[in-house]
Formats: sequence, C-alpha cells, structure tokens
Amino acid sequence: MPELPFTVQEYVARLSKTRSEMASRGLDALFVTDPSNMSWLTGYDGWSFYVHQGVLITHDREPVWWGRAMDAVGAQRTTYLKDANIVGYDDTFVQNPSKHPMSDLGRLLNDYGLTKCRIGVEMDNYYFTAAAFLTLQGAVEAARFVDATGLVNWQRAIKSETEVRYMRAAARIVEQMHATIRDKAEPGMPKNALIADIYHTSVAGADGYWGDYPAIVPMAPSGMDATAPHLTWDDSPLREGESTFFEIAGAHRRYQCPQSRTLFLGKVPQKYLDAEKAVLEAVEAGLEQARPGNLCEDIANAFNGTLNKLGFEKDSRCGYAIGLSYPPDWGERTMSFRAGDKTVLEPGMTFHFMPALWLDDGGLEITEPILITDQGVECLCKTPRELVIKD
Repeated sequence: MPELPFTVQEYVARLSKTRSEMASRGLDALFVTDPSNMSWLTGYDGWSFYVHQGVLITHDREPVWWGRAMDAVGAQRTTYLKDANIVGYDDTFVQNPSKHPMSDLGRLLNDYGLTKCRIGVEMDNYYFTAAAFLTLQGAVEAARFVDATGLVNWQRAIKSETEVRYMRAAARIVEQMHATIRDKAEPGMPKNALIADIYHTSVAGADGYWGDYPAIVPMAPSGMDATAPHLTWDDSPLREGESTFFEIAGAHRRYQCPQSRTLFLGKVPQKYLDAEKAVLEAVEAGLEQARPGNLCEDIANAFNGTLNKLGFEKDSRCGYAIGLSYPPDWGERTMSFRAGDKTVLEPGMTFHFMPALWLDDGGLEITEPILITDQGVECLCKTPRELVIKD
C-alpha cells in the first residue's frame, strides 16, 4: 500500500457520499475526468491530465482508474486501488487522429456490463472534450450518457480535519511567498527575477511543510497591465509610481491556498489609498456575514453594499470555493460569492474571498482565504491586510 495523504476509511466515506448522490440522480455509473475529483476519490496524483484518463464509479465494486498504460504505474504508487482495478490503454491511442482512447473506455464499459446503463460524465470540464464524448457515445450506443458536471465537486465542499490541516499548511507557504515579495521587490528589479524568488519560496515551503505546485501560475501585472485581471509577467523592471498585484497561492499535497496583495513603489496616489480603505471596510462587512446558516450571497451583498457606499464598484463575483485542485484552476467550481447564490454556508467550507478592484490605471487586490467554522469565520493567513508600500 502506498503512503496515502488520507486514510482508506476517508476515501471510503467519500465514495459513499458520491454513490448516494449518484443514486439520487438515477445513475448506474459515473466517469470522472477532473483530476481533482480523481484524486479526491482515489488518491491519484500525477501530471497525466494532458491525455485522456478518468475514474469509473459504480455502485457495487471498487472504483476503476483508467488511463494511459505508462501512467498506470503512477496509479499503483498513489492510490489505494487493487492492481486489477487499474487499467491502462495502449500507447498507440495517445494523440493519434486515427484512433481515440475513448473507444478503449467503451470496450471497458462493455466488459463491465454497463452497455445499457445510465452513465454520468463531466461534460463541462476542462479535461473532457467534444471528441471524447462523441467517441464514447459511438462506442457504447445503448448506454445513456447524462451530464454529471460538478457532482463530485459538491461532495468536496465540506473539508475534513486533515484537509483543513493541509490548507493551513498551504497558508503558511503563501504567507512566506508574500514576505518574499515585501523583502525582495525594488525599483528596477526585472519582474521575472522576482517571480523566480516567489517560485523558490513556494516550492521550498514554510514551517516544515513542503511546497506543491500551485494550480495557477502567479498573476503579477503592473501599471496599465494591472487593469486586467489575468496577466502574468515578463522581464520588464518594477517601476516607481506603479501598482503591481500578486495573485499567488501556496500549495501542499495539492490543496491550494490563494491570496493576493498589491505592491506600490513610491508615493501612492490618493485614489489608491481611498480604494484600499473602501476594500478593507467592505472585506470586514463581508466577513461579518461569513458564518454558518448564512448564504453565499450574503457575503457578496454586504461587501458590495459597503464598497458602493464608499464610491467604488465591482461587477464580478468576490469569492469562490477552494481546496484540492490541479491546473488550470485552483477553484472548486461550485459556490461563488455573488448575488443569487443561495448556497447555505456550513462549517468546513473554504473560500477565496476575492474582492479585487481594477481601476483606470492599475489594480488593487487584497484578498483572504477563509474557513467557515462553527463560530463564524477563520482567515487562514496572517499576511497583513494592507497595501504594501515601498518608497
């Protein structure tokens, strides 16, 4: 048995929750391709999601890992599954326009007697293509494939004690990453050199916790580039009179803890100080609503109401669920802090409270990863909640 990040009993409990939801939807089987869901259900951890792979769940047998044959060894090294339930397809299926791996999965479904069953697949998923669906549908014509996007993601919403421990470890790492920015950043420093220091810190880890790879690369735009939310970096120097926001994450055992802070070199314009004051007051208003029994939209409404009173607006969501994740996204793709999301907050849920503002000549991001507790909310990081100013 490999060294697993969780007990087998925890994986069994996760499988039970998933099967219960499958039964409520009338599914005989579920095929998950999201590597986060594959890992959550079985422990599988490998950089193999660029080829077709997945985990097959039924009601009456152990899950089956299916993927490229050379990656089957990785499944043996990282999952609790018996070798008989780790199935690899021939390498001639890999990136071959004349044959698709999903035809091999169709063969497997036939072997397991699932040809006339109702099977859930994650249709709206980064890792399940239109060609994959059409090939699978053609290979098992009598089966009925239905959309089960998010089915497993929602089972992951409430974190176990071990999951929270891993997220707190990731929080220690991202705190150290922000400390690196405060210590190293200076006018004239090439942006890529600073990012290299951040990456070193993220992998070296903190407080005895090793650093895993974040699911998103650092976002670190400066000046006018910081009016856009998702630009990365180049070799341009840091300049006085510009803001640079750093949207980064610590990661430990694939658990992600994202946090953003904004650096300003030189004298700060009054509008940035006003924006900082507005964001900080709005964050406090949102955190007051972050308690069990309230709704996701209660946090958004409190945040936006306060922000608007102080003369600023944000037209996008201000938070989302986080936890176990793989590229290209560190979100869980379930709950969001925005008007209309009436998901009830429960202890053990974790979010990135993401109240970013993009102004006419730069950006301001001061964000918090949070945990809903029995008593209210815990901010997972202790990074000073302020604009980072270096003269």
